[in-house]
Amino acid sequence: MKRVGIIGLGEYLPKKVLTNADLEKMVDTSDEWITTRTGIKERRIAAKNEATSDLAIKAAKEALLDAKLAAIDLELIIVATITPDMFTPSVACYVQHGIGAKNAAAFDVSAACAGFVYALSVASQFISRGTYKNILVIGAEKLSAFTDWEDRNTCVLFGDGAAAAVLSEVEAGGILSTYLGSDGTRADLLNIPGGGSRHPATTQTLEDRLHYLKMEGNEVFKLAVTTMAEAAYMAIKKAGLEPKDIDLVIPHQANVRIIMAMAKKLNFPQEKIYLNIERYGNMSSASTITALCEAVKEGRVKKGDTVLLDAFGAGLVWGAVVIEW
Repeated sequence: MKRVGIIGLGEYLPKKVLTNADLEKMVDTSDEWITTRTGIKERRIAAKNEATSDLAIKAAKEALLDAKLAAIDLELIIVATITPDMFTPSVACYVQHGIGAKNAAAFDVSAACAGFVYALSVASQFISRGTYKNILVIGAEKLSAFTDWEDRNTCVLFGDGAAAAVLSEVEAGGILSTYLGSDGTRADLLNIPGGGSRHPATTQTLEDRLHYLKMEGNEVFKLAVTTMAEAAYMAIKKAGLEPKDIDLVIPHQANVRIIMAMAKKLNFPQEKIYLNIERYGNMSSASTITALCEAVKEGRVKKGDTVLLDAFGAGLVWGAVVIEW
């Protein structure tokens, strides 16, 4: 089995910033209410002419530059997203064309906020077994297109963005363990009910606003804390480590109270938790990888460090990855 590591990172955040003050003018909310309950101050919003693939392509190009690879060197592209340009073809196919990766296979992974962790786990299997050498993994979302801007409980949470990682064989370190889980019995807690085969688009589904994200926030909150803690513990255990061995925890950036409650369960000190939720909100599959990109840029991740990625999302799905940098 070959060692698999991340050799390049890249991100793209849309230029438009939507602040809590802006939201105060749109719905019945306040900066204090949003900040105390979520930790979010602002989020990025993609332009009308920017689709999810456009965000993904820009992040992909930056990651390839960081990895010092050409697009032609890629053999597989995996995009984690729940906001594709359209039902078919996949966002990954648009990325393959957009960056000129003519030798790469391409497909999407739908695992909501745990999407990047899921995609990273899938990609690592191909490299560890020698099937492929270089794989591009992207988390990309345009959640603003699926957000109900009249729903004060959900519209304050979400933002747009993309980030990418290039995976390849490494001589030391790399991905030490992955852990994935799901519970489809709770699928009703967080979904986009309209537009699929169960509720195809009709005048009625539009009137009922079924094409937007729906969430039972209190239930999701409780399950997220417990499940993220479990996923983190299982991944750490599979790596043969203990929580104290982790140098930096990069959790899905959904809610600062969820993150801190999870950290408390595993006795992670606050200084070991990386947060960028204040600037970007919840970007679903793009959150964890964007946070990793920024942690590396800021020098929070150094060679030899052990990093934990931990995420939870609609499905319900969850997962964690332990990486030696």
